Amino acid sequence: MSLRVKICGITRREDAEAALAGGADAIGFVFHPESKRYIDVQAAREITAGLPPFGLRVGVFVEPTFQAVIEAAKAIHLDTIQLHGAEPPEIAEDLRAEGLRVWKAVRVDGRESLRVYEDYPCDALVLDAFDPARPGGTGQTFDWGVVAGWSPPVPWILSGGLTADNLGEALQMLTPCGVDVSSGVESSPGVKDHDLVRAFLQRAKQELVPA
Repeated sequence: MSLRVKICGITRREDAEAALAGGADAIGFVFHPESKRYIDVQAAREITAGLPPFGLRVGVFVEPTFQAVIEAAKAIHLDTIQLHGAEPPEIAEDLRAEGLRVWKAVRVDGRESLRVYEDYPCDALVLDAFDPARPGGTGQTFDWGVVAGWSPPVPWILSGGLTADNLGEALQMLTPCGVDVSSGVESSPGVKDHDLVRAFLQRAKQELVPA
């Protein structure tokens, strides 16, 4: 099967359309007010209205309340919730009980940072670069060697500083089920470069991962 791809940090309808037309498996909306790619629920609803009925819709949150997530999920028809902070396992369990997929972001800072989340109640882990000042969206890669040979109990997704140029190198070392890109396909924060989006998707779809 081909590598799954999420284009994250969507703030414009034309970018969502370009991602889906290019073959993205998921588009992501960042509901963290401190992010450069923040979007509010109403704006995200306007973007998603009338989009083709394929591709996962992922909401990215940092330490949200349960109610805030549920309200956003209902408004935008989110399939998946990506938790990008220090959320307790209980909120993930509650969201999954509502029928939502949960992806847990892990800021990779050595092998031990991976072990901490191996038992977290989620459907996938998203590995991102560690930055003490920001929960994500740094545009930086991490030491991929830390992850080599790692076999968590759930699928995992590679994130952090990916581009069409370095994706091949990453996939020579690692076997994620998917990849997550934001800054690597942008002309400025929150504004996607459609040529970069197409190039990334074409490069990613050349890769095969175990079924």
